[in-house]
Amino acid sequence: MDFLEEPIPGVGTYDDFNTIDWVREKSRDRDRHREITNKSKESTWALIHSVSDAFSGWLLMLLIGLLSGSLAGLIDISAHWMTDLKEGICTGGFWFNHEHCCWNSKHVTFEDRDKCPEWNSWSQLIISTDQGAFAYIVNYFMYVLWALLFAFLAVSLVKAFAPYACGSGIPEIKTILSGFIIRGYLGKWTLVIKTITLVLAVSSGLSLGKEGPLVHVACCCGNILCHCFNKYRKNEAKRREVLSAAAAAGVSVAFGAPIGGVLFSLEEVSYYFPLKTLWRSFFAALVAAFTLRSINPFGNSRLVLFYVEFHTPWHLFELVPFIVLGIFGGLWGALFIRTNIAWCRKRKTTQLGKYPVVEVLIVTAITAILAFPNEYTRMSTSELISELFNDCGLLDSSKLCDYENHFNTSKGGELPDRPAGEGVYSAMWQLALTLILKIVITIFTFGMKIPSGLFIPSMAVGAIAGRLLGVGMEQLAYYHHDWGIFNSWCSQGADCITPGLYAMVGAAACLGGVTRMTVSLVVIMFELTGGLEYIVPLMAAAMTSKWVADALGREGIYDAHIRLNGYPFLEAKEEFAHKTLAMDVMKPRRNDPLLTVLTQDSMTVEDVETIISETTYSGFPVVVSRESQRLVGFVLRRDLIISIENARKKQDGVVSTSIIYFTEHSPPMPPYTPPTLKLRNILDLSPFTVTDLTPMEIVVDIFRKLGLRQCLVTHNGRLLGIITKKDVLKHIAQMANQDPDSILFN
Repeated sequence: MDFLEEPIPGVGTYDDFNTIDWVREKSRDRDRHREITNKSKESTWALIHSVSDAFSGWLLMLLIGLLSGSLAGLIDISAHWMTDLKEGICTGGFWFNHEHCCWNSKHVTFEDRDKCPEWNSWSQLIISTDQGAFAYIVNYFMYVLWALLFAFLAVSLVKAFAPYACGSGIPEIKTILSGFIIRGYLGKWTLVIKTITLVLAVSSGLSLGKEGPLVHVACCCGNILCHCFNKYRKNEAKRREVLSAAAAAGVSVAFGAPIGGVLFSLEEVSYYFPLKTLWRSFFAALVAAFTLRSINPFGNSRLVLFYVEFHTPWHLFELVPFIVLGIFGGLWGALFIRTNIAWCRKRKTTQLGKYPVVEVLIVTAITAILAFPNEYTRMSTSELISELFNDCGLLDSSKLCDYENHFNTSKGGELPDRPAGEGVYSAMWQLALTLILKIVITIFTFGMKIPSGLFIPSMAVGAIAGRLLGVGMEQLAYYHHDWGIFNSWCSQGADCITPGLYAMVGAAACLGGVTRMTVSLVVIMFELTGGLEYIVPLMAAAMTSKWVADALGREGIYDAHIRLNGYPFLEAKEEFAHKTLAMDVMKPRRNDPLLTVLTQDSMTVEDVETIISETTYSGFPVVVSRESQRLVGFVLRRDLIISIENARKKQDGVVSTSIIYFTEHSPPMPPYTPPTLKLRNILDLSPFTVTDLTPMEIVVDIFRKLGLRQCLVTHNGRLLGIITKKDVLKHIAQMANQDPDSILFN
């Protein structure tokens, strides 16, 4: 009796913290597609089913775009309101943030557009005055109190309901897209808790951003919606194509950069990215951006908070300071990765990791206490970047635009370079202090048990450095316009230098130094700011930053966190240049016990169950006999367990002494012997094999390009050993003088 003619629930699925078999998954999808195509010629209903199957991918992309765009709009609006709640409340309607409160006011002038009777600071509500030292202390106390409350709620919710909702999520998503399974990481609880706690974490004023976590949120949406479609629910490889597109939608709504999102998914996150996924990513990013634009969370008809329009062209000489910013970005990126990984390792290996709530509260308290006295640290990081990117106009009341105005408006209504006033000098000091605080505090914030993105803090560090350099260059050009480097292109009274552009280039350089993005980074930056004519400065800074950072350490922040967590991620960008052979890496080694194998027609159910209980291997090679060691195929542990359990329940007479056959036909059995168990249907008859003398650089390439879980090693057709993905990663670590035991999973 062959009870396996009907598919058994659970066969072909994977255990948690295991790697999928890409080859098997793609083969199963091809078989399914071939069956649907053949059936579509038989009846109209089958043809309709075939068309709906082909259309289901696009429908899924539409739903992902709509859901991730809606959630991003909700997060933006909520975070803006709760950030302002730390400083006061709108008596005209508590649901209004500061800006919307004063928009609706009839008692506001253009000069004092931030002050209106409807918006009350906490000191006005508690002690009825906004003046004096006591009012300042009340506002200070309330600011710190709200920050601690938001941070406490965020870390408590993560700890209690969804431990996977912490961090950025991008290292884990990269690992999942490479074929690893982390059950629950993209589940509904993670989505709900991450959305709520992301708002709380951003509102607490900690040095973190919402952009990375929004990629995680979008991937959760993609994973949950996959369950509505059989094609994606039952095939792990197809689901990963959807998650690649969801990651693109996440960046699209995080930055309002749909094309940048697609390139980010391709360059930074995805492991397998066929052309079909590129088109679908483009569509998902488009729908997500359109949905966010419809919600209009910032009230400025833009997708982002820091859209700017620079009009002044840049000059060739300015490439020098742009490259200096690139060097700074690379140095900061390398320094940040080293210090943050050292701190995260300390958190994992010491008592510190056992007290996530205390750690979050201490960092929040330090951040809030140091942030309140300085207006540039008190405001949200997104607003700070927006202010730093801004090009000063006639109506700007910011301290950064406090120039001495003895000029005639130049042609085209643009302002010429002017001497800096007291406000600008004061702002420079405050920005220098802000830079130091952001550099130090971000090291300790990223990796805590709350949702925390790295894009915005990195951009803030670069934007501050860029603005400081930009103002310095502007004043140099104003006072020394007759110098040789300026006189050919900068005459007195002309608008030569745009400090906001330097901030933009600095932001790109620092983000590139930390993440090692290049193409997607430049596209995100010009979509983000609308600065299309500044692509060359952005490219120069991004490339310099990557070169400098790569010279000091090969890994970006996400790859460093993947290695820290021991995930089995085989980096496609790294070359393997060592002259080792497959026999040097395979298990068993010399003097090890022999390889555990199953025979095709001589083992009983009890024998197989004993092997399963005594070992922890993910699968077993099947051979003709122990003497010949001729390879027949490979069977997965999980499939074996499920099939034997199912046979005991559904097939009469299967007992411990029943013989298991992996052959096409079982021989006739003498009477009164227990019925045999045929398991050929779960046997992989085409396992990937290499010979023992195959160079490891070829084996590594095969694992990368085919996404293998394991590969069998033979010599003259006889089975010698097995190489798993974990063995390959351990060998690569060993060759790079790293700890091979840091690879925890297979």
